[in-house]
Amino acid sequence: MRVPEHRSGGRGELVAIDLPPGEAWVEIVADLWWRGVPFLPLDTRTTAAERRVAIDRAQPTCVLDALGETAYAGARIDPSIAVVAATSGTGGAPRLVELGRRAVEAAVGASAAALDAEPGVPWIACLTPAHVGGLLVLLRAAVLGAPVVVHERFDPGAIVDAARDGGAFVSLVPAMLRRLVATGGSLEGLVALVGGGGLDARVAAEARDLGARVVTTYGLTETCGGVVYDGWPIGGTDVRVDEGGGVELRGPTLMERYRADPAATGAAFTPDGWLRTGDLGSIEDDGRLEVHGRADDLIRTGGEKVWPHEVERVLAVHPKVGDVAVAGAPHEDWGQQVVAYVVPATIDDPPELEELRDWVGDRIARFKAPRELVLVPRIDRTAIGKVRRPIR
Repeated sequence: MRVPEHRSGGRGELVAIDLPPGEAWVEIVADLWWRGVPFLPLDTRTTAAERRVAIDRAQPTCVLDALGETAYAGARIDPSIAVVAATSGTGGAPRLVELGRRAVEAAVGASAAALDAEPGVPWIACLTPAHVGGLLVLLRAAVLGAPVVVHERFDPGAIVDAARDGGAFVSLVPAMLRRLVATGGSLEGLVALVGGGGLDARVAAEARDLGARVVTTYGLTETCGGVVYDGWPIGGTDVRVDEGGGVELRGPTLMERYRADPAATGAAFTPDGWLRTGDLGSIEDDGRLEVHGRADDLIRTGGEKVWPHEVERVLAVHPKVGDVAVAGAPHEDWGQQVVAYVVPATIDDPPELEELRDWVGDRIARFKAPRELVLVPRIDRTAIGKVRRPIR
C-alpha cells in the first residue's frame, strides 16, 4: 500500500487515520509524531457507518484514507496530546482516550527497559493499529527508532520464521498465542507480550517449552497499554487495591482525559489522582498483582464468587468446544447461575451440559461449572478477542 499524501494537521489539530494495516502505517505514525500532530487510528474492520460515528465523536480536522485527506471543521485538541485511542468497548460504546506525548514516551521506554530490549531486534506489528497494543508497536519505531515489521494479518508461520531468523518481539492476544503454539514450530528467540486477559497457563507453558519468552501484561487504553508485566508494575507505575477489591493505578503513562467527556473523566479518577480500572484483584504476599476480572463480570452464585475468565479458560480446551463465553444469569434460589455459551467445534457433535460440568469439576471447583449450556453460532468479540458484554 502506497503512503497517501498527509501534510495536513498541526499543533492542536487531530488527524484520523482510516487505513488498513500495512507498512504505510510506520511512516505515517513517525511523521505525525515528529511533527507533533495528534492522531486517531480508526478500525477498518468496522463498517463505514461505524467509522463515521467515531469521526463525528472525535471531531478531527481531517481524515486520512487511501485517497488522501478530507478536511473537516473539527475541534481543537490539547497540543500536548499524541494519540487519541478508542477503548475496546466490551461493555458499551468505546470511549476516546487522550494520551499525552510524555505518557507515550514513558510507556515505550518502560517496556523497553523491562524487556531489556536490544535496539536491533525487530518488533512484529500484527495487532490492529486501532488497538493500543498494536499502536504501541508502531510508536516504538517513532519514539525509540526500533525496527518494526508490519504483518497485514496474523500469520503464525511468519512469526515462527521471524523467530528463527534472529528473534523478534511481538504483542499478541491469548487466542493468537494458542494458534502460534499449535504450529509446533520452534519459538526460540521470540519474546511474546500477551495481554487482553484470559491466557491459559498451559498454553503459556507450551509456548515456553517451544522456546518463547512469554510476558503476561496488564493495562488499559487509559494507561497507554500494559504497565504490569508478569504481575509486577513497570516504569514508575504504582498499584493499589481498594477496600472493595478494585484495582487502581497511578503513574506517568496515565491518560489525560476522555475526549469531550468530562463526566466520564472525573469518574475515572479517585480524588487523590489514581485511575479506577474497573477490575477486581488482589496484591499477593510477594507483592505481585493478581487481576481477577472486570467487576461487572463477577458471577455471585449461592454465596460463591465465580470469575467467567477462569471457567472460559477451562472450557476452551475441551475437544468439543470451538469457542466459549461464560456469564451469569438470574436464578431464583442462588441469585445467579453460571451459563456457558458455546460454539461447537463440529456442528454434528456438540457437547452436552453434563460432560462440560464434569470437565470443569475435574479441573477447578465444581461450583464454578456451568448449570446451563447455550449453543450459539458465534461469540461476539472485540478486535482483540475480548468477549462483548452483555452476551446475547
